[in-house]
Amino acid sequence: MRLLVTGGAGYIGSHVTRQLVEAGHAVTVLDNLSSGYRWATLGAPLVQADVADVARLDQVLGEGRFDAVLHFAAHIVVPESVADPLKYYANNTRNTLGLLQALTRHGVRRLVFSSTAAVYGNPDVIPVPETAPLLPINPYGASKLMSERMISDLAATGALQHVTLRYFNVAGAEPGGRLGQATPLATHLIKVACELACGKRAEIGVFGTDYPTPDGTCVRDYIHVEDLARAHVLALDHLATGGDSLTLNCGYGHGYSVREVLAAVQRQIGRPLAVHDTDRRPGDPAALVADSQRIRATLGWQPQHDDLDFIVATALAWERKPLPTA
Repeated sequence: MRLLVTGGAGYIGSHVTRQLVEAGHAVTVLDNLSSGYRWATLGAPLVQADVADVARLDQVLGEGRFDAVLHFAAHIVVPESVADPLKYYANNTRNTLGLLQALTRHGVRRLVFSSTAAVYGNPDVIPVPETAPLLPINPYGASKLMSERMISDLAATGALQHVTLRYFNVAGAEPGGRLGQATPLATHLIKVACELACGKRAEIGVFGTDYPTPDGTCVRDYIHVEDLARAHVLALDHLATGGDSLTLNCGYGHGYSVREVLAAVQRQIGRPLAVHDTDRRPGDPAALVADSQRIRATLGWQPQHDDLDFIVATALAWERKPLPTA
């Protein structure tokens, strides 16, 4: 298939791009490189442009005659969304609207959309199913939920087929060492802890120790980026064979606390980390763990890297490498 991947030079988008190319698809990446890297496309054609640039987007879609689009371009930092909500509604929601309008103009009828478990807010049921109430507690989750609703409403008209994937906590790096998370000033726990282990940070804070969880710290479902990327390839196959529109959780179905993650990093390096406890961070739910039955049943998705120590080991190996320069 001829595919356009927005945000394909970023962390998750680059892993998906690589797997799509390996599956035999012709992939074009569109990325403004605000948080992505040219080297991360691994040679896939790159159009350096912003999704907000409607004229450029129309040009790319008109020339590419794409069979499907995979949309990753977004801001993803929860605390930043609390501090600067309009930035998130502009980039995540308004730009998705612009993309949907462009897809409609150019007759592109298949979309795989990058969403988030943040749409659930503080769920009452853990693991959380796709049918749980959608009550985001931060602007990041709200901005993605608005996009989900636009996509769903457009699909209801018959103009679009979509698979919307709600990510839980993505971590790790390609085991071969070519790709990993290079996001500057990242806030994701495993990334930050591995940076600390490699001397790139002085300490790490545990944001809240009084949550209603077994050890008082937040619990998350950590999914290896390679397993998540595989879900996108399967989602595309589903749409290509005429499958119905779907919304699916992407997680393993079990979680780890902040302290358990830090312990895993310490096991890898054989020494303690400089950790301090601090106040809760605005916008953080106590626990987010996926009910992943639907994605396993509908797409036949079978994770290969459901192991916290493996996830940490690949993330740590990536942090120990110098970043590519080309």
